[in-house]
Amino acid sequence: MDDLTVRPATLADAPAVCALLNAVDLVEIGRAETDLHTVEADLAHCDLDLVRDTWLVSEGRDLVAFGMLWSDSGDGDIGVDHYVLPGRSAAAVVLLELIEARAAQKAAEDGAGRAVLHLQLNTEPAVDTALLERRGWRTVRRYQVMTRPLAVADDLPPVPPTGLTLRDCRAEADRRIAHALVEETFADHFDHHARGYEQWLDDVHGARLDWSLVWIASLADEGDVAVLLTRDDREAMGWIRNIGVLKSARGRGVGGHLLRHAFATYAARGRDTIGLGVDTRNESKALALYEAHGMTPHYAVDTWEVTRPAAALPGRMP
Repeated sequence: MDDLTVRPATLADAPAVCALLNAVDLVEIGRAETDLHTVEADLAHCDLDLVRDTWLVSEGRDLVAFGMLWSDSGDGDIGVDHYVLPGRSAAAVVLLELIEARAAQKAAEDGAGRAVLHLQLNTEPAVDTALLERRGWRTVRRYQVMTRPLAVADDLPPVPPTGLTLRDCRAEADRRIAHALVEETFADHFDHHARGYEQWLDDVHGARLDWSLVWIASLADEGDVAVLLTRDDREAMGWIRNIGVLKSARGRGVGGHLLRHAFATYAARGRDTIGLGVDTRNESKALALYEAHGMTPHYAVDTWEVTRPAAALPGRMP
């Protein structure tokens, strides 16, 4: 449409982008749950090229869509954000075209033969998914965002399994151990790509993370076997980003203890709700663990996928 304009995002656009994402939240889950600091951190990510990899789509003077892409792997696997207000099909298609074209170019720059794009959308999204289907997108995975109410009287500090101890990650050396544990325990998970320590720090917004709320679990006979990464900077609820247990230590109550430890910690901090996201086909059967501890679905997210051939770069033979 002639009244659509597109430009890259800047760091100064974070408040406008946050407002757009919260407008989408209201449509999809009934309340705003996007925090400004999260948007600011995403736009300031060390690996993000704002000029080439972000798009603001406006209709007249109104911002109606935002898109962003990134690659953790360097082998053509591309992560995508695509937020569009309801009823803005033209903007949605323009944004998809731009994202797909840039992903194909990025894959070529990385030396990959194809771009595999992954986009997470609410199962009841603001965007018309028929627009994606007509372009060859399909769903390949489902995630559940789960929550649980907290109460100081009920969520008391748990008694650990025999030989299990926890320590937080305020020390730099322990942060590096936490990174190594996340990488190892999530290595087999869908769409996980190995990250170096500095990249991981940027991904978890480490500069503003309270490292006293990140713990390493050790067993007397095995050493460090698990990691619990949580954050208390979300307005809507306390958040568990990662619970990872080494395969050798699973089935010994470590994951359940870490979960109950998070419940007790956040209840004591005055939080009335805690949440996390889980792959419903997680190979470690995490969903069953969370359900057994009273966590229930808040909303669900589908991963949509499409593959595009890498673009022909100038000066290279196709």
